Amino acid sequence: MNRETVQILGIFAHLDIFTQAIREMRRLGYNNLTVFSPVPRHEIEEALEGEKSPVRLFTLSGGILGGLTGLILTIATSLHYPMITGGKPIVSIVPFLVIVFELTILFGALATILGMLINIRLPRLRLRLGYDPRFSEDRFGLGVRCAWDEAERVQDFLRRAGAEEVRHAGD
Repeated sequence: MNRETVQILGIFAHLDIFTQAIREMRRLGYNNLTVFSPVPRHEIEEALEGEKSPVRLFTLSGGILGGLTGLILTIATSLHYPMITGGKPIVSIVPFLVIVFELTILFGALATILGMLINIRLPRLRLRLGYDPRFSEDRFGLGVRCAWDEAERVQDFLRRAGAEEVRHAGD
């Protein structure tokens, strides 16, 4: 965190008040929000209005790579070790499609897992700034990154929005 910005943390007890505070902060123009929740809730995702996950691009690229790998593997194997039977062509695509399909699924699944781990930044060796153990039990947290001169206004807004506790995230 640099010197010009500060993260203000509001702790909420109820989901509906929490999601309303998220919507209001986004309406006011604060888009750099950090959300802590004890359980995944679709209401929070809807309030954050996040963009689509880039994991799907990992899956697509893994599937394409797997299909090409399967095709190249089967064709190269047939050309290097030809087995001519009854005048049939050495490279016959139809029987190779089983291997192509299997490698497409395998590489797509592995790329999905890799993309997920990269995007959720695992493994985490230390907890994020502002984490409170209550966020794993029964409280919701909203961290708002803002400029130093706006910190007091954000704190007042979070208190009016229904936060039980408002503090700087580093405290």
